[in-house]
Amino acid sequence: MTAVETDREQVLRDAARTALAAPSVFNTQPWRWEAGPDRLCLYADRRRLLPIADPAGRLLTVSCGAALHHARTALAAAGHDVEVRLMPDQADPDLLAALRITGPHRPALAELQLRAAIKRRHTDRRPFTSEPVADAVCWALIVAGEREHAHVHLVDVDQIAVLAMAAVRAGALQLSDADYRAELADWTHRPPWSGEGVSTETTVRAVPRRVPVRDYAPFGGQTMHAGRDTDAGARYLVVFTDEDTPVAWLHAGQALSAVLLTAAVHGLGSAPISDVTEVADTRDELRRLLPGLGEPQVCIRIGHAQPGEPALTTRRPAEESIKPGTRARR
Repeated sequence: MTAVETDREQVLRDAARTALAAPSVFNTQPWRWEAGPDRLCLYADRRRLLPIADPAGRLLTVSCGAALHHARTALAAAGHDVEVRLMPDQADPDLLAALRITGPHRPALAELQLRAAIKRRHTDRRPFTSEPVADAVCWALIVAGEREHAHVHLVDVDQIAVLAMAAVRAGALQLSDADYRAELADWTHRPPWSGEGVSTETTVRAVPRRVPVRDYAPFGGQTMHAGRDTDAGARYLVVFTDEDTPVAWLHAGQALSAVLLTAAVHGLGSAPISDVTEVADTRDELRRLLPGLGEPQVCIRIGHAQPGEPALTTRRPAEESIKPGTRARR
């Protein structure tokens, strides 16, 4: 390879490394990156599929979409214009996206802020405070998500009861399923050195909230202290799409990432909520909240976080998920 190709491959590898901070369902990190001198490819790692919670791989693909947006954000902030092709090879459905640097790019302040937010954004499962989220910030989150070719619905105050009941029902249905309980136990009791899964130490016990969150510790285990807050000031958003296809799922994942990073830019805490879309019945209930026809993909809880940092989920070593591209191996 020439020096230019070597430098470009390193730039792409750095973007893939940044993307490893993206959120994923059950912290499965279901992606594989291949970095070569001319492009960066994102593959679905279906060995990390959740067969009970996510049998179709919808949330796996949404998670990969979030990683894709992280990589795009890193490249834009580093001064590179990028061409992105989604599902570029019909013969290989696991190849979700291919990125190619096409020239220089002068990053805008907003892009630099989003890149900086990647290091600060963490899923916070603690209840948020009673301080309300400003309407202007909610609008900024909606705009950020809709720029990614998806839709974002801000749940109205009078709709929160529907969302809460959907969350209660999703939790009850899932925990009544022995196969789901086994899958949950598997992904919440991973060895610390694995860098994957949701350790109970990053979760909180069930406490009164406006909208219940997934119980990651029904079998016991050390958890974070929930505090006295109840999400009284939290707002809820639904990321939805016109279609329910892998390409739409990738758009939803990129919108999810854009909303979460924008929330971090504004100093807010956030947490994706996927259990209400994992159960067919409760996903149907979410459709009633939307302003029109659409496919709910994932919800988001945002708000002002309690003092102190939440316990952080771990990540797998970069070498496990970033490999040289095929051209680089020749």
